[in-house]
Amino acid sequence: MRFVGIDPSTKTGFVALEEDGQVSRAKELVGISDEDPKRMVTLIQEVIVHVQPGDIICIEGFPFDTQRAMFAGGLHHGIRNELFKRKVPYFEVAPNAVKKFVNVTGWTGEPGSKRRLKGPEKKKAVMVAVEEHFGFSHKSDNVVDAYIMARIAQEIWLEEKVLRILPKYQSEVIEKILQPDPKKKAK
Repeated sequence: MRFVGIDPSTKTGFVALEEDGQVSRAKELVGISDEDPKRMVTLIQEVIVHVQPGDIICIEGFPFDTQRAMFAGGLHHGIRNELFKRKVPYFEVAPNAVKKFVNVTGWTGEPGSKRRLKGPEKKKAVMVAVEEHFGFSHKSDNVVDAYIMARIAQEIWLEEKVLRILPKYQSEVIEKILQPDPKKKAK
C-alpha cells in the first residue's frame, strides 16, 4: 500500500509514500509534445502508469483562477475518468486545503497590516512550510503540493487505524475531506 498525491497541471506533481512515510516516487510529469490533444493524453497516461492497485490517492481539486481553463479542466477530468475506469478510488482535496494542511493561509504580516501572498511568493511559503513540517523539499512546487496530498492520504488512512493528535489546521482538513458539507439544494 502507498499514499499518493497528484497535483494536475501542465507540469503534474506526483508523489508516492510507502506505508512508513518514506518517499518512493517524487516526479514532475509533463507528457509528450507541446500540442494538444497529444500532450494531454500522454500526460494522463503517464499519471496512470504510476498508480498502483491499493494506492490511497488524494488529487487536488479544480483550480478556479487558471489561465488555461480548458486544459486544466480536461486534464483534471481525464485523470479522474481513468481512475474511475480502473475502479481506483480517490479523495479530492480543495486547493486551499492543501495549503492549510501546512498552515499556510495565503497572508503575511501582522493584523491590521496583512497583505495577500500571490503567485511565486505563495508557492515559496508552501515549500518552506513543507520543509519545516516534514523535512521534504523539491525544486518543483507541483511536486511539493503532491507531497502534501500524499501526506493527507496517509492521515486519512491513519484516521481509521490509529488515535492521533494532529494540529487543529490539519485535523480540520482531514475532517472536511471525510465529512464534506452536504451540497446545498438549488432553489
